[in-house]
Amino acid sequence: MLKILFVCHGNICRSPMAEFLLKKRVNDLNIASNFQIESRATSTEEIGNGVHYGTKKILNSLGIDCSQKRAMQITRSDLEYFDYIYLMDHNNLSNIRRMFGDSPKYKMLLERDISDPWYTGNFKQTYLDIELGLDKLLEEIKRF
Repeated sequence: MLKILFVCHGNICRSPMAEFLLKKRVNDLNIASNFQIESRATSTEEIGNGVHYGTKKILNSLGIDCSQKRAMQITRSDLEYFDYIYLMDHNNLSNIRRMFGDSPKYKMLLERDISDPWYTGNFKQTYLDIELGLDKLLEEIKRF
């Protein structure tokens, strides 16, 4: 089983969007049993809060229910447990390195930052960027 963790600042916009979109993709490909997919935050600001309404709106439009998701902060045990930890931007990468040191498990979902829609308000662009990143991720997985 491949264990994948997505991480952003608050775990209410980008990382849950990536989590649920990848879950849908692997389910549609009938390979969901080969994966464990979750998401976390680097900060404590949103812990316990549900998914942001902008992300929820996009996911719901795709038939994806994320109503049970609550923001959680990444822990050292997550670092040890997950095979790959995908970050949304270089600030997230800096934060996780500051928290736990460097790790070969850390990867950027895209080579460039995926803008935080909490600040930009552009959830559609974030969705398109995450989809692009997931395309790349699935291509990498196919090589294994």
